[in-house]
Order: sequence, then C-alpha cells, then structure tokens
Amino acid sequence: MSDVLNMPKNWVQVTIADLGKVVSGGTPSTKEHSYWGGNISWISPSDLTGYSSKHIVKGAKSITQEGLKNSSATIMPAGSIHFSSRAPIGYTVISSTDMTTNQGFKSLVPAQGIFNEYIYYYFKSAKQLAESKATGTTFKEISGAAFSKLPVPLPPTNEQHRIVAKIEELFSELDKGIENLKTARAQLKVYRQALLKHAFEGKLTAQWRAENHDKLGTADALLKRIQHERTQRYQQQLADWEAAGKPGSKPKAPKSLPPLTAEELAELPELPEGWGWEKNENYLFEIKDGTHDTPKYVDTGIPFVTQKNIKDGKLSMGNVTYISTEDHEKFFKRSNVQKGDLIISMIGHGRGECCLVDVDTIFSIKNVGLFKFFSGLQSSRFLKFYFQSTGGLNLALSKSKGGAQPFIGLTELRDWPVPVCSTEEQSEIANQLDARLSVCDQLDQTISASLQQAEALRQSILKKAFSGRLVPQDPHDEPASALLARIKAERAIGAKNATIAAKPRNTAGRK
Repeated sequence: MSDVLNMPKNWVQVTIADLGKVVSGGTPSTKEHSYWGGNISWISPSDLTGYSSKHIVKGAKSITQEGLKNSSATIMPAGSIHFSSRAPIGYTVISSTDMTTNQGFKSLVPAQGIFNEYIYYYFKSAKQLAESKATGTTFKEISGAAFSKLPVPLPPTNEQHRIVAKIEELFSELDKGIENLKTARAQLKVYRQALLKHAFEGKLTAQWRAENHDKLGTADALLKRIQHERTQRYQQQLADWEAAGKPGSKPKAPKSLPPLTAEELAELPELPEGWGWEKNENYLFEIKDGTHDTPKYVDTGIPFVTQKNIKDGKLSMGNVTYISTEDHEKFFKRSNVQKGDLIISMIGHGRGECCLVDVDTIFSIKNVGLFKFFSGLQSSRFLKFYFQSTGGLNLALSKSKGGAQPFIGLTELRDWPVPVCSTEEQSEIANQLDARLSVCDQLDQTISASLQQAEALRQSILKKAFSGRLVPQDPHDEPASALLARIKAERAIGAKNATIAAKPRNTAGRK
C-alpha cells in the first residue's frame, strides 16, 4: 500500500467511496423460475474461479426484469469494477456490458475522470488489505461500509492511463517468462515419463544388459527363488507354531494367483528377453490394504495415515490425524508398516500415488495399500518407479471401481501386473533413474523458485505503481486534488437534483 507522506505532490489519498458509487449485489429467489434466464447479465464469484481476463460480458446465469425487481440486484453500467467480497475475497473484473452481481460482490461505478483499469489493478493489489478488514466466523466477508473506506492513492487522470499502460507492458513480459517456465515444467514431466517408459521397456539398460549378459539371471529364475523363499518362510512359521505347542490358528500356507492369461499378456507391453510379467500377489512378499474401520481420533497417539498423506512421491505427516495405541494394536495385522515398505493411495482422484516409507515412525493406515518385499531379491525402488510411471499406474487406474469416489481394491492391487527382471538389473535401473530424475527434481525446484520470484515481481510492480514510482509525473497534468473536487461538486449537484425531483409539489392556493 502507498505511504501518504511519500506520494507525489499531485496525488491525493482518497477512499473507494470518493471515486464513484459503491454498489452491493443481490440474488433473486432460486425457487422462482421466472426470475432466471432473462437478458440481464448477472455474475457471482464462482464465475471468476480460474478466470484470468480483465473484462467479462456475462456469467453462467442471467436474470429477468422480474428477478431484478424482486431482489436487491442493481444494474450497473458497462465499465463498472466488481470486487468479490466473500468466498473468496479479491476476485476482480470489469464488466463489458451493463451487469448485475450477486451479494458476493462490492462494485464501483467510477466517476468521470477515474480510469476503471487503474482501479482494477489497484483492487488486484488490495486483496490482503481487504481481507484484513473482513469479518465473520463461517467465512470472512468485507462489508460495504468497510469496502467503501478502503484507501486509494489517486493520481491525475492522465497518469492513471500511463500507469496502466506501463503495468500491462511489464506484465506482458512477465507473462511470457511465466509461460516459458510452465512450458519447461510440462516438458520436464514429458521427459520424466519418457524416461520411466524406457526404463520398463528395458531400453534404459540395454547396453548395460549386453555388457553383463553372462552374469544376469532371468525373470523365471528369480520367480523360482521367490517361490522357494516363500515356501521356506512358511515351513519355518509352521515349525515355530508346532514347537510353541500350537497356540492360536495354524499358519496359512501361501497361495498363488492363477498366472496371467495369454489374452492379458497380449495387452501388456513387450519386454526384453529374460524379463517377464507377473502379478503382484505372486511376486511380492505381502500385500495389505490397512484397516477398514473408522477409529476415534485423539489429540496425540499413533499417526493414522490415509491417502491424503501421500503427496508427490513422499510421505507427508504435516496434516496427519492420530489414534489410540489400543486401536493401532487392533489394526496391526493389516497395518504393520515398516521402513522400506511401499505404500500407495487406494481411493479418490489421487489414487495410485505411492512412496517408499523412509522413516521408522510407527503408524496405522486406511485407504492405503501396503507392499512388502523379499529382502535381497527385489528392489523396492524399482517397483516404486514402475508404479509412478504412466504405463504402470494406468494398469491400476483402469481397474478402479466406484463413481464419485473411485478406488482401487485389494484384489486389483494383488492382480496388478509388474515387470520382472533380474535383481541386479532392477538395482541398475533404480540407480540410473535416481540419478536422472534427481536432475529433473532440481530443475523443477528451480522452475518453482522462478515462478515464485515472478509473482513477487508482479506484486513489486503493483507496489511501485500505486506509490507513484512506476512512471514519471507530468507537471502539466491536472492535479488529482482538482479531479477530486470536481467529482465532489458533481456528486453534490446530482444529490441536489435528486432531492428536488423527489420533493412533492404543493399547488394549494394557486389560481
């Protein structure tokens, strides 16, 4: 915001109410169909969600003359500036035609000599100031009175135009830079997926595989080792159970799912010689899906991780909820997560997001799949990258169930086909992807920092604009004080005329 003491001498500090007529909106009854669908433009803040243009012609809805008469909506002339005053505060737009708004706006019909685009940009810069004046509990709203009193630095009319021209020149250059950064980010995403695709087609390690051909085993050999390890573990569990006097239930013998059919294999990408496709259930050590119960949350206790805690390939505990130790112990059989396991979101539009658990923190899970690995036989990083690839993820998403809240079931997690190659090649692929994708991550961080700097520069431009430091002053311009005096005089004349027009005539006694 501007500092009054440092404003140029031909500027004045005013309020929004000094600049024209402040108008609040209104909404006709939605139960009365005759109020809607007419030829009077009407907008609500939702019309400006994601809207980036300076001007607007119409919103998603319109009202009729009957709707206008039976509500507090007011027609404002083209060129009025509309500022959303709640849910959220700060959307700004100029109407290109006569328009009404709902009560979520406070609008300004500018007086002559007030350049509406100057006010538009000022409103854009005043979002935080307006929010600081807002009140309310369910949602914050700035009242018409508080809005009318917001301070505005007012330059001469000609300078208002020069300021807007300079803002748009600088913003245009800034927008080109931002567009280039976003293009680079999009290209980075394409490169990342291309890299993952090549990795799981065997292309990334083609030369390495040729150089180490005599040292590598096949997928079939690895799967036999995994089956042998699974059988040995079961035999050990059985022996321990018998040695302990057969307490509780007898350990269950491991079961395998039917192999992928010829039809299923035909739909999967071709793999290099020595690789193979296998279902998760037959490949991994264990697959679980967390508790199905909804526990009582507590202030402190055991973290309760759900799909919202898996973001951008990482486990985030920032907004985690907690459950009691007793509940966690009840869920432990389905939630025995350990460092090195892989967890994956099973529900919602973020389903398929996965990460490796890199902490020793004990936690329970719900709506989250849990994959455990055979140590020394499988690379968890290899599988993580596969699940993050478009090809791998799409295989699971294509099997999703549900409508508004789609989910991947435990059966789908178990049936999910994964590419299998030798343990050595899995590690080599994971190492190469780690190295190359870390460069992508660094570039992405650089782009993010640049985008933040661009937004900071945008705010800096606006700050300079409204403190008189963006363009030079012209001593020949009419001072803003003269403009303000003229607005006040015209307003006084208008008020006087309105009073005269409204005063009833007394003709009694006339002849």
